[in-house]
Order: sequence, then structure tokens, then C-alpha cells
Amino acid sequence: MSKPVKEPFLRIVKRDSASVPRKILVRLLAIVFALVLDALFIYFVTGLNPLSVYVVMFQGTFGTATRFSWAVRDLVTLLCIGIALAPAFKMKFWNIGAEGQVLMGALVTALIMVYMGRKVPSAVLFPLMIVSSVAVGAIWGLIPAYFKAKWKTNETLFTLMMNYIATSFVACAVNIMRGQASSLGKLNMGNKIGWFPKFLGQRYNINILVVVILTFAMFFYLKYTKHGYEITVVGESENTARYAGINVSKVIIRTMAISGAICGLCGLLIVCGRDQTISVNTAGGKGFTAIIVAWLAKFNTFTMALIAFLLIFLEKGAGEIASAYGLNDFASSIITGIILFCILGSEFFINFKMIFRTKAKKEGGNE
Repeated sequence: MSKPVKEPFLRIVKRDSASVPRKILVRLLAIVFALVLDALFIYFVTGLNPLSVYVVMFQGTFGTATRFSWAVRDLVTLLCIGIALAPAFKMKFWNIGAEGQVLMGALVTALIMVYMGRKVPSAVLFPLMIVSSVAVGAIWGLIPAYFKAKWKTNETLFTLMMNYIATSFVACAVNIMRGQASSLGKLNMGNKIGWFPKFLGQRYNINILVVVILTFAMFFYLKYTKHGYEITVVGESENTARYAGINVSKVIIRTMAISGAICGLCGLLIVCGRDQTISVNTAGGKGFTAIIVAWLAKFNTFTMALIAFLLIFLEKGAGEIASAYGLNDFASSIITGIILFCILGSEFFINFKMIFRTKAKKEGGNE
């Protein structure tokens, strides 16, 4: 007789789906667990009172109206890039080039602002900057998309390399624009040509309005339109999409054009509504952070807003902790990193379940 196959002690099985209450509960438990781990780290490594550190961390975002406004300003930028990445990632086109696409949109905006600001009226200047930034961002997304659709190139490496090219373009242009000056400074500082007008007291409130509109528009586009359906089918299986009569190459190119266009628009929002200048750090690494936002939210733009706020809260909190207690950046980053790691890890318990071998099954197997 053949020896019976022994059941493993632990099996990991993928869940069909998880309810919304379960997802919320798992993530809340992950945050609580992270806070406990952080408390242990804070107490035993830094010797500080964990509760005092958490209060300071909270003050990094909510301590003053100014700090909160800075957090909202950064939140809007991060969310905008996350919205741009959502259709590409849902299609399983790994667009790692958002940083470069934002930089190219910001660069063309800055060039038009500086060299055409005095030559055309604002009624022409702003539409020109908008169209140009969107077009350049779309082109920067179309290049890797075309190569992927035509020759099956690796989009991850391609879009990543495009970031370095964009950074070089921006560095070269900034050196030309600043001339003999030590730094570029604010663009058109004297006349503020090309700057967004103040809206409800702040220039970046226009950014908030635009991103809110994009949040609703992208949610509707992905969930209720034919293009959104095609993106979903291509992301699940390209072979199934072809069998259903969907032109996969066309969907890839179109979707990446949209993704790059929104990134380019984000570059314009940064230059005109937030910084009024351009540098290689204009995107500030948010093109990579937005990947986490899009992925954790499962491409739901409203969920992205919550996750983006959490990441900005952690970023601001880390900076405040380092400043208040004289800790180096590594120690404060560990505190926020533990929270982020636990949140990311909670996705495992949402998507999978662990099945342990029961005692009854053990005894049955030994008979």
C-alpha cells in the first residue's frame, strides 16, 4: 500500500474576496500593531516617551494652520500622480516613469512662462502652458508604450530610464535659464506672469480643485466607461482581451498617453500653483511614492486620497520628530517605516488566509 500523503502543517490559500469591513479591520489592526512596535523601538532605542513622540508626530501635520496647509499642498501633488498611475497599473503596465513625466510637464511650463510670458496675454499663456504640459507628458508616456506594444520591451526598465533622461533635460535647461546667477529662484518673480491667481486666499487652491475633479473623473472613467472596461480586461489577460476583439496595442498606447498627460499636468500645477520654479527635485520623489498609493488603493481614486494623506502624515511626522528631539533622519524614518511596513503587510491577510492542520486531522492521518 502506498503511504498516505501527509497534509502540511500550514497552507496559504488565496481568498476569493474580502468584505469592506474586514479590509478596514485588518488595516486598523495593522496600524495598532505598528504603533506598539514603534513604542518599543522609541523606548528601548531612543529612551523617549512613546506617547510624547506620537503627539509630536501628530503636530507635524496638525500643529498649526501653516503645517496643515503644507501637508495638503503635498497631498494634492501625490494624489495627482497616483491618479495618473491608476489606469496604467490597472492594465498591468508598470509605469515607473511618473517622475520623468512630471518633470517634462514642469519643464515645458517653465520655459513657456519665462520666454513667452511677456509676449502673449494671460488668456493665451495659460491655455498654451496647459496644452503643452499635457502634450509633452503624454509623449513621454507614449514612447515606452509604443515600444511595449510594438516590440514587447520591458516597460519597467524603459520608463525608469526615461526618468534619468528627463532629469538631464531639466538640469541642462535650469543651467541655461539661470545664466550667471547662483540659483534660478522664483520664475517671473517681479511680475508674477504665469503664476496661478489666488483662489480663496491661496494659489494652490486651484491645484486642489483640479485634483478633486480628476479624482471623480478617473473613478468614473475606470469604472463606468468602455475604455475602463478594456483596461481591466487587458490587465487580467491580454489573450482574453484579444479573443474578445480588443486591440491590446491600442489600449496600451491610449492608456499610457492618458497617464503621461496627467503627470504632465501635475508638473504644470507644481510650477504655476505651488513652487513657481523648476529644478531636478520638482517632483520630489513622489512619482515613486505614488506607486504605493495606487497599488494599496487598488486603483480606487477615493481610497487613494486616504492613503496619500496617511503617507504625507507619516512624512511630516518624521520630520517633526527629527526636529523636536534632535534625532537623525534615519531614526525618525524607522518609526514611520514600521507603520508603512505593517500597512503593506496587512495586504497579505486581506488577500490570503492561513489554514493550519487541525489536531483531528493529525490523529486521522496517524490511524
